[in-house]
Amino acid sequence: MKRITILTAVFISSFIIAAGQEPVFVKGSRVFNAGLGIGTRVLSATYNKLVFPPLSASLEVGLTDNVLEKASIGVGPYIGFLSYKWEYSNWSARYSNTIVGVRGNFHYPFIEKLDTYAGLLIGWDIVNVKETGEPYENYADSSSHIAWSLFVGARYYFRENMAAMAELGYGPSYLNLGLAFSF
Repeated sequence: MKRITILTAVFISSFIIAAGQEPVFVKGSRVFNAGLGIGTRVLSATYNKLVFPPLSASLEVGLTDNVLEKASIGVGPYIGFLSYKWEYSNWSARYSNTIVGVRGNFHYPFIEKLDTYAGLLIGWDIVNVKETGEPYENYADSSSHIAWSLFVGARYYFRENMAAMAELGYGPSYLNLGLAFSF
């Protein structure tokens, strides 16, 4: 019983503390993100090897704030890239994905200096492939399709205009780590 009382008090106090926090991301805010992806679904095949890790860059501008009292909404462009190859015997294929799109994020402050958000990316995935060896002697092609991703993220501002960034979701990578710069 004592343990339940303590856990309940901690849970309630976390909301009281969060209620006093000022938003880090507000209307007019501008943040540039640069990230490196860790873990990707394209490497799930046995013979796939990463050539170039998932890299991403995005810019976000705060459109509105005071949503649900302290929340804000931001949007901005996104670009991501990754490359991998598949080798077997005397045949190989090299793939590259370039994703260009727009992201929308819903920000809600919980802790001072921490910008937490959930978002949606909608864009275009441009896939290029080059195959060498038998049976395809120097074959190259490209295609593209709609790409989308849902994610949650956080930016912790260890300096006034610089933050460590982490995003978790389903996109070019499962985990995206990097730096964010507000200006």
